[in-house]
Amino acid sequence: MSSGSNGNARKPAGGYFPRDRQWHPPALTPFYKTSVARSPARAPISLNNTLSEMTGPVFGHDLIGEADNDLIHNFARPGESAIGERIVVYGRVLDETGRGVPDCLVEFWQANAGGRYRHARESYLAPLDPNFGGCGRTITDETGFYTLRTIKPGPYPWPNGPNDWRPSHIHFSVFGHAFAQRLITQMYFEGDPLIPLCPIVRTIPDPSAIDTLIARLDMANTIPMDACAYKFDIVLRGRRSTVFENRMEGN
Repeated sequence: MSSGSNGNARKPAGGYFPRDRQWHPPALTPFYKTSVARSPARAPISLNNTLSEMTGPVFGHDLIGEADNDLIHNFARPGESAIGERIVVYGRVLDETGRGVPDCLVEFWQANAGGRYRHARESYLAPLDPNFGGCGRTITDETGFYTLRTIKPGPYPWPNGPNDWRPSHIHFSVFGHAFAQRLITQMYFEGDPLIPLCPIVRTIPDPSAIDTLIARLDMANTIPMDACAYKFDIVLRGRRSTVFENRMEGN
């Protein structure tokens, strides 16, 4: 993936837009301790997109099981379900030009309702839910639409500072139409008071960028007596496209 704008500026039509480095968090933010070890010691180098970054991977619906996007039941024993506040999360995967990205693999994982992950090195004392595995996946339809059913994850403490807590969140991994559209991100919930206190969130320099990570409660799509709904759109890098006289949006 290109790490700057100069290389992308020389690309022919069909390449991907450069990232806006002012929009993303800086690599080094010492109050988020992990960034100290992960941040590069030298300045990034601008490179053109390679062929492999602009083509593939390709995913098919035969990868997806019937219950892969239903975290309430996909790990549960027959006749049982996960414990917690049941929710539906839905939205569209779009590119920077506003076009839906079809056949996009969307993977998600999260803590359970008590804020605990099913992980061998998990140290939080909240109990595991025997009917909740905490992960799933789906593929977007022809308009870029996706949906998942799950329980609302709980917040949890983490060893960054003496009393730091992560807000309730769901992790998303997204594969678009090329490796240049690869994205890993997190979704937070509207109204959570822990969001502005989280050291990871505070690495993001632009408040409007933080706002794009917050799912909105959507009562119009709530399932009565079953699950609240949250809307969360995901935007991937867009591909440059030749403009035609009769199709100003490109080909």
